[in-house]
Amino acid sequence: MRTKVFLIVFCISGALLNIASNIFLCHLIGLPLYLDTIFTITATLLAGLFWGSLTGALTNLITHTNNFLGWEVYLFTLCNIATALITYLFVRLFPQELKLDQRQDNRNTLYTQPKSRKLNKIMGTIVALILLSFALCLAISVLGGLISTFILSLHPSLAEGPYVSGILTSTMLLHGFSLILAEILGRIPINIIDRTISVFLGFGFALAVSRTSFARAFRSF
Repeated sequence: MRTKVFLIVFCISGALLNIASNIFLCHLIGLPLYLDTIFTITATLLAGLFWGSLTGALTNLITHTNNFLGWEVYLFTLCNIATALITYLFVRLFPQELKLDQRQDNRNTLYTQPKSRKLNKIMGTIVALILLSFALCLAISVLGGLISTFILSLHPSLAEGPYVSGILTSTMLLHGFSLILAEILGRIPINIIDRTISVFLGFGFALAVSRTSFARAFRSF
């Protein structure tokens, strides 16, 4: 029971940190990114699909409730949940490369491993994180584009709002691209940078937490 309470608090904290990073880095500093899935990735790596999805869902529910622009924008919650799902699938595909807890390794050989093997492990982790970044970029660009197209078809006045892509999409529309294609392609350049930063920071935070006393709460997941 105490573990579940801790995980619920952890998810709420993660959602608030997602929102804080989005507000501070994107709105106050002016970075043209989202950066609202960093701790969704962290929670998924540490505790699994359910808790990662809960962190992602809470992020969007709190954001869209605080800045209400209509019920349709809650559909973007699916993007944060999809982030948790894809991250979880990559953990299953690359269990060694994305492994956080190294204490199951043989401690007697930890410092006697050849440097080449250590380097291979590091490079394997980096490659897995890069692949995850690109997978998230493509998936979220498509899903976000579909949701945005649906919202714009219902409320064209939201075309200048913060939940749809901007200049690149407008340029493609002027050159004859369909709305759905422009919305998907217009998100890819932003998402390449956004998802790469989010994945590496999310993994870094998860790795840091896994080496603290709080790690015990996550080991059964």
